[in-house]
Amino acid sequence: MSTLAGKTLFITGASRGIGLAIAERAARDGANVAIAAKSEVANPKLPGTIHSAARAVEAAGGRALPIRCDIREEDQVRAAVAATVDAFGGIDILVNNASAIWLRGTLDTPMKRFDLMQEVNARGSFLCAQVCLPHLLKAQNPHILTLCPPPSLDPKWWAPHTGYTLAKMGMSFITLGLAAEFGPQGVAVNALWPRTLIGTDALNMIPGVERGNGRNPTIMGDAAHAVLVRDAAGFHGRFLIDDEVLAEAGIDDLSGYAIDPDQPLLPDLFLD
Repeated sequence: MSTLAGKTLFITGASRGIGLAIAERAARDGANVAIAAKSEVANPKLPGTIHSAARAVEAAGGRALPIRCDIREEDQVRAAVAATVDAFGGIDILVNNASAIWLRGTLDTPMKRFDLMQEVNARGSFLCAQVCLPHLLKAQNPHILTLCPPPSLDPKWWAPHTGYTLAKMGMSFITLGLAAEFGPQGVAVNALWPRTLIGTDALNMIPGVERGNGRNPTIMGDAAHAVLVRDAAGFHGRFLIDDEVLAEAGIDDLSGYAIDPDQPLLPDLFLD
């Protein structure tokens, strides 16, 4: 399989950034994309809504279904999945992209922020998988792709921001579990993570780092596409890195993804 034409993707947090890049790349194949995110009204400080994302998907050649959905709320997730199935007839791919970030130490992490990260990142990924899986198990070549890093217990990733690391590693361990449970049933459950920083609005959470130190989100869109067109059978439990995925697909020159070629690329978190 080399195309996502006719496939239906349910993508969380797809109103901007990496989620939108994955949606637009799938749309270029003629895919159906459910854009499940909270951003329904434009925010001047944080551009992108489910409606602007839907327009971008349709402009790229796909069919879009914008759905306001807070993945912390079970009833909203169930309603969003039901609406997707009603609109497109099923779900072939779940992309767990939605994530909350707070890169502070323990004494500077309010419990509201701690709880938000756990509820969105780990719990939200589990919930979306749980609700989508009955439909994925009926699909041809089903995939779950979660944007999370390779699991690590290295203290250097835990000491600076224990709450965030727990939330992201929670997504990673959920990926391990789902892969072991549903991989043998034919669902490709894998993770994808960038080698370098990606120039999204999330970089505003990292002091001293600018978008020019990262790559364009399109690299993650292209890498996700290369993963999602693969045969699901026997392909699970992998923690994939964007540049390695693209190299396997025959793309070695990544210079075009740099936001500012004159700025050094900084490595993303959780990779040695």
